[in-house]
Amino acid sequence: MTETLTLTQTEIDERVAILKRLRHLLEQQRSKFQEYLLVLEKQEASIKSDNVNAISTQAEIEEQIVSNINNLQRVIKPMEDLYRSVYPHGETEIPQLKTDLYKLQTQVLAQNERNRNLLKNNIVHIRNQIAKFKNPYKNRKSIYAGELHTASYVDIQQ
Repeated sequence: MTETLTLTQTEIDERVAILKRLRHLLEQQRSKFQEYLLVLEKQEASIKSDNVNAISTQAEIEEQIVSNINNLQRVIKPMEDLYRSVYPHGETEIPQLKTDLYKLQTQVLAQNERNRNLLKNNIVHIRNQIAKFKNPYKNRKSIYAGELHTASYVDIQQ
């Protein structure tokens, strides 16, 4: 027994619109992940060259990109649910985009981990350098803290 599913043109148009919107959102997210990966790679170079200003700027850009990715994810999730309800058997293009996104996300996380490790190593190195500094006044008394001979009584006569 074979069932034939007939769709109206309106239903087909709705499905196409959902598919196009989801594909567009996933492509936007892929673009943001690529941008994020590029910033992280530049940040790694800045960390290695001890360029503090560049690291700071890249961290601000990184925050904006992560915020954009999170906002996109909030929109993508309901669209994916809608997509699954309309296309229960799936479609070929969306799974490929999801696979690409997963690969990019894995690369971003690995690069982020490398950058964190580099920064941790830099912090340890800087702390060691600070610990090696010698305070020339360490065992000396302050000239202001010494005992001064001052009068204990003041004689006021007229």
